[in-house]
Amino acid sequence: QVQLKESGGGLVQAGGSLRLSCVRSGSTFSIDSVGWYRRAPGKTRELVARISRSGSTDYADSVKGRFAISTNNAKNTVSLQMSSLKPEDTAVYYCRFLSLFGNDYWGQGTQVTVSS
Repeated sequence: QVQLKESGGGLVQAGGSLRLSCVRSGSTFSIDSVGWYRRAPGKTRELVARISRSGSTDYADSVKGRFAISTNNAKNTVSLQMSSLKPEDTAVYYCRFLSLFGNDYWGQGTQVTVSS
């Protein structure tokens, strides 16, 4: 069984920073990609950032230059450094671990609220 534990969400003023972390525990598996997604009120869940097995990264256009995703060597921790936060970044943020065999694991979500 795989558990994902997120931390680091909270309330911050526009222009501020937050760092989200997600720690994977339990069964081990080979990683295809790890990433962060978010769901804002009234909107569908969207990709924020992800790192592939090769180490390449993808970012949503709306966060490029402001957010940075990173993992440790074992890829059992994924972090998201968020800077220059905007009110439109307000959402529930979810970490995701995708295995090479297609097993899809999601965290429970952590709320990020950016006040104007």
